[in-house]
Parts: sequence; C-alpha cells; structure tokens
Amino acid sequence: MTPALALLSPAKLNLFLHVTGRRSDGYHTLQTVFQLLDWGDRMEFTPDRGGQVQLHMPGAAVAAEDNLILRAARLLQRGKLGARITCYKHIPIGGGLGGGSSNAATTLLALNHLWELGLTQAELQALGADLGADVPVFVAGYSAWAEGVGDQLKRIALPEAWYLVLKPACSVPTGEIFSSHELTRDTSPITIAAFFQGVYRNDCEPVVVARYPEVGDALQWLRRFAAARLTGTGACVFAAFGSQHEAVAVQKQVPAQWMSFTARGIDVSPVLTALA
Repeated sequence: MTPALALLSPAKLNLFLHVTGRRSDGYHTLQTVFQLLDWGDRMEFTPDRGGQVQLHMPGAAVAAEDNLILRAARLLQRGKLGARITCYKHIPIGGGLGGGSSNAATTLLALNHLWELGLTQAELQALGADLGADVPVFVAGYSAWAEGVGDQLKRIALPEAWYLVLKPACSVPTGEIFSSHELTRDTSPITIAAFFQGVYRNDCEPVVVARYPEVGDALQWLRRFAAARLTGTGACVFAAFGSQHEAVAVQKQVPAQWMSFTARGIDVSPVLTALA
C-alpha cells in the first residue's frame, strides 16, 4: 500500500457564468470558465488496513452524512481498505470557490492512488458527478471551458494572472440562487473567442447582490482598483492583477470586515502534479 500523501486541494474561480437554459429535470445549462488557483485546503491521507475511513477537520464541524470527503471515500472503499484523512480548511463555505467539490475530487484521486485501485480519470469523473456538478473539473485537474450542466469540459490555457479574492461575512447557498425567479436563464451562448475578448458576465451576480447587500459592497470597493466580479453563485468576489505585487498592494487596503487572500491562477491542479 502506498505511503501517506499530503496534497493541496485547490480553490477555483468562475471567471464568468452564463445561464443559457433550464432542462426538464430542473438542472440549468451553463457556460463558464473554471480557473484553478494555487491556494486552497491542505489534505493528508494515510492508508489504514483496519477497514475504517476516519476524517478529521480541525476547527470545523463535520456532519458525516453530508460530508463530501466521506461520501467520496465510500464510493471507492473495498474490503479492508481504510484511511485516515485530515483536512485543514481554508476555503470558505458558501463562497463560490468550490471547496467541498475540490475536497471530494482530491479524495477520489488520492485514495485511487493510495489504494492502488487503478480507476481511470473518466471513471473517477463519473463517480464525482454523483457528488456534485463541480467535482469532475477538479478530478480532471485543469482550468477549463465548461458547458452543459458544467460537465462538458474543454481544457483551456488562461493568461497568467494574480487574483485578489474578498469574502464578505455571509454564505450564499447555490440552490437559493438557482431557484430564484429573477435569475436570467436565457443568455445566448458565446464562443471561446468572445470570452477572450471580454464579452461575458455572471448572470447570478445581480441576484446575489440583491439578496446579500454586503456582496455588493465588496464588489463596489474592489472595482475602485480593477474589474471585479462574483465567482459562481457564492459570496466571494475577485479581481485579476498583472503581478503578485499589485494584488498584495490592494489586499493591504482591504477593510477589516472582509476575509481576503491573493492567489495565482494555474492551469494544472497541484493534486495532479503531486500524483504524477
């Protein structure tokens, strides 16, 4: 059995988000770009032949029946295979940064490696899709153009950028935003070329700002320095800068009521790099 692993479970940004329709099953069709970040949660995996999967999340409450890490592990568990998993959380819940999905994907990749199961990336992505719409992109491990319900992925190379991310003191449930009557659901699809020309927006942003004014306050503040947007359906807002120095200089001015961090955009997940 392979020895212990220590991995960075990365956060993501949605650089834009268009809601292009709604299917008969209630799921929304989307267009978005997932930008992976070199910042996230620290996860440790130690194999255990006792047949138990144990999860420790220091400083965080764990509801076992809902926890995506445990659910991911149980999808792979066979016989006497077990593991001790520790997750040091940094990615805020309800922020639109994909923390739970990233943790689930990291768990699938790590345990497939530790337990020497030999599942393919496609097989792990299919398992991940049952856990959440964003899990497959983290399993794939690259920044991606996404369509469908976020499951049709195309690898994309993004310009190098440093991001400043602000997190207001609220958590935004994805279901609330997608079920809102005021959400725009008929945005015309765009091309990748149009994206690189800057022809895009986040359809969820007006809904989130109307319901959570503190998100609007953070956007308004950040727009003093750069073009700022909401990521996904969550509370976090972000802006891109040309260098770490520029991003950090603005971060030093962030009002104390908001959590903030800077991160570099990356095209390949640190999980894939570590397991290669």
